[in-house]
Amino acid sequence: MSTVALKKSGASVRDQVSAEEWQVRVDLAAAYRLVALHGWDDLIFTHISARVPNSDHHFLINPYGYMFEEITASSLVKVDLAGNILMETDSYINPAGYTIHSAIHGAREDAGCVLHLHTDAGVGVSCHAEGLLPITQNALSVIEDVAYHAYEGIALNLDERERLVADIGTKNLMILRNHGTLAVGQSVAEAWLRIFTLERACAQQVAALASGRYVTPPDSVQQTTKEQGRGLHALAGLSWAPLLRKLDRIDPSFRN
Repeated sequence: MSTVALKKSGASVRDQVSAEEWQVRVDLAAAYRLVALHGWDDLIFTHISARVPNSDHHFLINPYGYMFEEITASSLVKVDLAGNILMETDSYINPAGYTIHSAIHGAREDAGCVLHLHTDAGVGVSCHAEGLLPITQNALSVIEDVAYHAYEGIALNLDERERLVADIGTKNLMILRNHGTLAVGQSVAEAWLRIFTLERACAQQVAALASGRYVTPPDSVQQTTKEQGRGLHALAGLSWAPLLRKLDRIDPSFRN
């Protein structure tokens, strides 16, 4: 893995990449801004990545040392699966982020975006012995798609990649025990909708458990809701467009 940042040249990033890559950069920068907007960021830690279109598993990830509210399309760092930085930049990447994201991008052809968080609710549920409980509509919508990965410490050991890949399998959501949550999508929009639903489910579970008593839906209703939730990803584009409009109203600099 390369730890040396390449120096920037005078040409703009937009001028150096394809239109398809630029669109992915805009969407990925938007995801970082949305995480910050929802209060889901963790200083400069956690990470979201997106595969570069028409590349050999190259992916984009945040420059280490930036708050999520600062991320722009141009500031994202392009790397390969070996961690080599592929475009000129003054930045470098989070080593733990490289471990997690290179593992999934390398193993999953459908991993257009990988989104990882350390929210209070997500970490809280990751520490709960039973994990995500089938007690809310949001939980039931995604619970069949949730995998679990045991905690191994901060993800600096590259050997962990093999176990991450084995644990997530073909599922698109993962609860990393004692650590946080993770979503995979074919697009940034798809990964966002999945993590949003999982994070809402986690927050709702924490609230329900705090009350001391909760109601679990009947098995037949649980099954119906699980089946209905299998089509959730189809709504990704419909829900993504208004989120971009919202960001444009607040601060459109993510597009730079």
